[in-house]
Amino acid sequence: MFKKILIANRGEIAMRIIRTAREMGIKTVVVYSTADKESLPVRFADEAVCIGPPNSKESYLNIPGIIAAAELTNADAIHPGYGFLSENAHFSRTCQKHNLKFIGALPEHIEKMGDKSTAKATMIEAGVPVVPGSAGILASYQDAEELADEMGYPVMIKATAGGGGKGMRAVYKKENLKDAFESAVIEAEAAFGNGGMYMEKLIEEPRHIEIQIAGDKFGTACHMSERDCSIQRRHQKLMEETPSPFMTDELREEMGAAAIKAAEYIGYEGVGTVEFLVDKNRNFYFMEMNTRIQVEHPITEQVIDYDLIREQIKLAAGDKLSGKNYYPKLHSIECRINAEDPFNNFRPSPGIIKNLNIPGGHGIRVDTHIYAGYQIPPNYDSMVAKLIVTAQSREEAINKMRRALDEFYVEGVKTTVSFHRQMMDEPAFLEGNYTTKFMESFKMNEKYNIEF
Repeated sequence: MFKKILIANRGEIAMRIIRTAREMGIKTVVVYSTADKESLPVRFADEAVCIGPPNSKESYLNIPGIIAAAELTNADAIHPGYGFLSENAHFSRTCQKHNLKFIGALPEHIEKMGDKSTAKATMIEAGVPVVPGSAGILASYQDAEELADEMGYPVMIKATAGGGGKGMRAVYKKENLKDAFESAVIEAEAAFGNGGMYMEKLIEEPRHIEIQIAGDKFGTACHMSERDCSIQRRHQKLMEETPSPFMTDELREEMGAAAIKAAEYIGYEGVGTVEFLVDKNRNFYFMEMNTRIQVEHPITEQVIDYDLIREQIKLAAGDKLSGKNYYPKLHSIECRINAEDPFNNFRPSPGIIKNLNIPGGHGIRVDTHIYAGYQIPPNYDSMVAKLIVTAQSREEAINKMRRALDEFYVEGVKTTVSFHRQMMDEPAFLEGNYTTKFMESFKMNEKYNIEF
């Protein structure tokens, strides 16, 4: 087992890793930018190393600086968390070269599954259902036009190196295809330095349901059931729940088996997530694989009573997987609390937190790095907390989430607490009748605009 782990991340995920590492008797080092000097991970890690200014490229994406910090502190492993360098094959390979264990996917797995067109081709080989579309990257706009005519509209254009909804365009009519294709290429080149595009048939009224998996170096994989991530805004998840209200026992078995097939086909090591689109008839299609721990992993932990960060560290250290599949025993919902103003188009709201009350009680978990007096920097993702509730049933979980949100207040900045509180009263959500299109018609109600 590792003696010291360097955490190449910030915020709540850095705190999350510190906690499990400490329970396992492992020392921790965090790297931080000058903007995060007063953050909780810096206070609670055994050691902290400043590696640069607020700009991510000069700090949390600074591979030479992170490797130097690991060597300086005699760390023997690096945990990248999620985001930043967590799915960077070059970083994973660089860790190998410096005899540092990367607590994440092997570089070849990141390369195989990180590029969406390559991942799709790999899943076709593995026999996992995929959305009909191009076999690989489209060579030209003409190829896109011919394929769209062949498949029929609507279609979805996607950047092969995409993420966070960038380089994605839904096209419903042929006359809109050219503009959509060209603008997606420009956006993808600016965001990822790669303008490669592929095309898929657009699945209408889809659910976004993902399967949590884990695999060991001995070729064994298991699944830990599903998470429904369909409540999204601009392809960014806002809340998640497990089990999915759309799920059946039969569908869970089929999707779990497909996810295991995907993981075992590439010999995947570590924890990861296989993401699917599920249509209204419960046909499911591989969308992508995330070769890292997910933001929403706590709801899975809650319903199966299992520490996924601990499992991730143990698998990286070479331990065997039990090989057992896990099924939800309870119901859990996660609300991502962002420093954004939902009454002003979710505009970012960085600033100083003057007062803070975090909810508690049975079945309440809050993963966060904020405190009264903390200054939320404008340089990074706006998520400041994850509020997770767990109960015996979905109805009880929703009632518990209502109560927890009523207790959760942050004074000094705007947050999405009011959005989530309204969601707990939305008829479509209460009925479990929602898709990834839900937010397109959603409007905030002023009665939830509570000032603290």
